[in-house]
Amino acid sequence: MAEALALIDYGAGNLHSVHNALKAAGARHIAVTADPELVRGARRIVLPGVGSYRACMQGLKAIPGMVEALEARVLEDGVPFLGICVGMQLLATRGVEHGVTRGLGWIAGEVRPIERTDPAIKVPHMGWNDVNPAHHHDGSELIEPGEAYFLHSYHFEAEEGHHVAAMTDHGGGLVAAVARDNILGVQFHPEKSQAYGLDLLGRFLEWKP
Repeated sequence: MAEALALIDYGAGNLHSVHNALKAAGARHIAVTADPELVRGARRIVLPGVGSYRACMQGLKAIPGMVEALEARVLEDGVPFLGICVGMQLLATRGVEHGVTRGLGWIAGEVRPIERTDPAIKVPHMGWNDVNPAHHHDGSELIEPGEAYFLHSYHFEAEEGHHVAAMTDHGGGLVAAVARDNILGVQFHPEKSQAYGLDLLGRFLEWKP
C-alpha cells in the first residue's frame, strides 16, 4: 500500500520537528525515508533542508535513484510536493553558496546571498516576519497572510514572477514562497511557525492541485 506522505531523509533536514508538525497538522501515515521506492509510491512528498545549498544538494544526489524518483513522482505523476527552507531552495536552477551548484531545476531561478543594503539589516534573516501572498499564483490558495519563522542567509531569485507565491520584507523584498503546478516551496519553517505553520501544513495535506 502506498504511503500517504514521504518525508525525505537525506541527512539535511530537521526531520523530528517537521514530522511532529505534519502529525499535528493531521498527517496519518508519514514515512521518514531515504528509499527511492517508497518515494515512488508516495501520495505527497515533503523535502526539508537545513544547512548549505551545496551540502544539501550533494546529500540528495548521494542517495542512488532519489533524484530520479522525485522527478518521476513529482514532475511526471504530479503528486503534491512541499519544499521547506533549503528544500525549497533546491528547486532552483542553481545556488552559489560555496561555489555554483546545480539544483533540481524545477523552478527557474538562482539562490543568492542576502545583500546588506542597510547596516541595521542583519544576516542571517532570523526570526518572525510577515508573509505576503501573491494571489495571482497557482499555489496562492495555500499561502495565507500572517507571520512565520525564518532562518536563512541566502534567498531564491525566481526568473519568472508568476512562480513567486509570497514575499517578505527584510531590508527589501525577499521571496517567501515559490510555486508551480503541484509544487510548493516555502523559505520559512512551518514546523517552527506555531499556528500559522500548522495551518499551512494542514492545507498542504488537503491540497489537490
